[in-house]
Amino acid sequence: MSSNSHPLHALHGTRLLSLALNLPGPAALQRLRAMGARCTQVLPPSGDPMAQYSPQAQQQLGLGIWQTTLDLKSATGQQRLHALLGRVDVLLTSFRPAALRRLGLDAESLRARYPALCTVAIVGAPGGRADEAGHDLSYQSEAGLVPGLQMPVSLLADMAGALLASEAVLQVLAQRQRSGGGAHREVALTEAAHWLALPRQWGLTSAGALLGGGHAGYRLYPCLDGRVALAALEPHFATALAQLVGLDMPPMPDWGSAQAHQAVAAFMAQRTRAQLEQLAAAHDLPLHTLPAG
Repeated sequence: MSSNSHPLHALHGTRLLSLALNLPGPAALQRLRAMGARCTQVLPPSGDPMAQYSPQAQQQLGLGIWQTTLDLKSATGQQRLHALLGRVDVLLTSFRPAALRRLGLDAESLRARYPALCTVAIVGAPGGRADEAGHDLSYQSEAGLVPGLQMPVSLLADMAGALLASEAVLQVLAQRQRSGGGAHREVALTEAAHWLALPRQWGLTSAGALLGGGHAGYRLYPCLDGRVALAALEPHFATALAQLVGLDMPPMPDWGSAQAHQAVAAFMAQRTRAQLEQLAAAHDLPLHTLPAG
């Protein structure tokens, strides 16, 4: 028996069909497959869009997923799709609502035809904005995650949306178990981005705030051959750091002071990544070294 079909997996025996393309849907599908679901992905005749962005991503996102190509605008494609829909528990989509209605695949139409089918729709924005055009960059920007002109380091809205979509699948299945009928959830990528942005909105990571570089034990520093991400925030970590860098400011250093910042910066600047990693292990300090960036 493969690990994907182990009876202890939460979704063992669940059949899931996905029409969701690009990143959020396929990433969610991988999460669901890891929970034991039997996953099928429907691709358009033009192929998987992810292949244009990253063949590596396409390969990894397709692992363990049965894929089939259908032209949903054709009668044959529609017939084959509905044959699949009659045998699955959950349908995952990422089309805009207007496109789903044109294809007869909106939640209301499907509920009438398949009363026990659960549906999860990934959209860009919630409610009345669901037909608006958008992508990860616009969703992150709306949530305040894109300061300046620097591009985001990851597709945060898409990946957070994938997590919310897999959560929504669990929700609709739980609701169906209670009611006996199909259930529907909408997952908005803008809301996923806003969820990730909450610490920033709360001021936790603002410049100069405790987690925004204001605490000398919680920030990035240059070292001899790269950088170090230091995260000595809690008192026991901060105490070990103070002893290591020679800060003697009873009863505890003022970690927001210029003296504390200068002492830690000088200590890091005089050591290599390997030396810092050895010290971290010896003194139980949370840090991670990086190449020069």
